[in-house]
Amino acid sequence: MDTSWQKKYIAFLRLEKSLSDKTVEAYLSDIDKLQAYAQERDLDKLSRSDIEDFLGGLHDVGIGPRSQARIVSGLKSFYGFLVMEDVIRSNPMELVDTPKIGLHLPEVLTVSEIDQLIGSIDRTAPQGQRNRAMVETLYSCGLRVSELVGLKLSNCYFNDEYIMVEGKGSKQRLVPISHKAMHEIELWMADRCHISPVKGNEDFVFLNRRGKALTRSMVFRIIKLQADMAGIKKKISPHTLRHSFATHLLEGGANLRIIQQLLGHESIQTTEIYTQMDRTFLREQIMEFLPENRK
Repeated sequence: MDTSWQKKYIAFLRLEKSLSDKTVEAYLSDIDKLQAYAQERDLDKLSRSDIEDFLGGLHDVGIGPRSQARIVSGLKSFYGFLVMEDVIRSNPMELVDTPKIGLHLPEVLTVSEIDQLIGSIDRTAPQGQRNRAMVETLYSCGLRVSELVGLKLSNCYFNDEYIMVEGKGSKQRLVPISHKAMHEIELWMADRCHISPVKGNEDFVFLNRRGKALTRSMVFRIIKLQADMAGIKKKISPHTLRHSFATHLLEGGANLRIIQQLLGHESIQTTEIYTQMDRTFLREQIMEFLPENRK
């Protein structure tokens, strides 16, 4: 892999994925294995068939399902990163199956923890109102962090209570926006008008103090710092707010197809993980509140 891409990818894994040095090394090792298989061919030119041949070879040499799953996860992360950085247009890992080793449920925040996180943001602090509007929008719209930093003023239709976001593969979708999120953004706009946007950044909703659009890494740092300040012990990221949005909708009785549309999932199978999370929530409620269990 080209050295410049390697540095960017390592920064992505550490800052945005919050992976340990050991896990980052494992991901880079997976890429090296794939490069050894590909020989002189560039990794961004490999097809799904090429990658499946590589993974089949792992099985042939006796690598177990758990190790295979870790390698698949690492390669999905790598190719997802290349798509995100516009190095490739389509992801050859998108339809590659991961060996079944049991379901891993993502971390979510409770409704009270969401309120705790947002309430801990000091509006009077520098960029405080921006951060409050940002967190509220991430949660109440279920956005990916890339969709948040790319949100544009020209795509905010507050009169109709919708925003237009650009998801994976440059696919656009309309997402309802809550009155609370609109209110927080309107308050942020009063602060934003004192910032001179850098040329080309005029239409972005969220700017840093130098007038540039926020980066994904900056949002990750803000969320982590704010979670610490709020006393939340869970390991969270901007994506945790998206998971929490979907889980809370399902707990409230929302239809899975509706959640799929709101999240911009191409496949209903991606959304179905939240049914497992909902079952976990229901079991926890039974264990906590059923009188027989409380005894």
